[in-house]
Amino acid sequence: MSSIEIRLSGSGGQGLILAGIILAEAAILDGKNSVQSQSYGPEARGGSSKAEIIISDEYITYPKVLKPDVLLTLAPSAYLCYKNDMKENGIIIIDESIIPNDEDAQKVVRLPIIKTAQEVIGRAFVANIISLGVIAELTNVVTKESLERAVLNRVPPGTEEINKRALTEGYNLVKMRCSEIWQKQMI
Repeated sequence: MSSIEIRLSGSGGQGLILAGIILAEAAILDGKNSVQSQSYGPEARGGSSKAEIIISDEYITYPKVLKPDVLLTLAPSAYLCYKNDMKENGIIIIDESIIPNDEDAQKVVRLPIIKTAQEVIGRAFVANIISLGVIAELTNVVTKESLERAVLNRVPPGTEEINKRALTEGYNLVKMRCSEIWQKQMI
């Protein structure tokens, strides 16, 4: 890896700005260069939001994501807004409950991120941490050790265990989905 551009997008209140900060910190803990930027609508909750992260083994000359290698989206409006910005072989990670099938997308990974947060963990607010586990498992852009350390550095006191579980659920979502795809290909 020389450089990877990541965009996390959704609605205000989903914790994606925090997720971007955590991912950038994990990269730094791994000894890589990283820059993170963010933007959100005028509404504190419910408006659009995005966090962008560039992680590189080399010096980062421009701090904004131009063509993401990875797009994670947890809201339909964000998906429609950003899906066409991707690099040719980019990966789009979407929450399957809110985004319809899109045959035009190059490489789409549909996962039940929000449902997992609500039903498996029992707290919708950890969808952002589940998303980080998904990204780490799919891309290996940061080590799991550094990601967990960055999560624990940034989450509110008293939520450490639930956030560690959320991170593990993110890893597991990818492992299960990849296993399902592999099994279908063998039939």
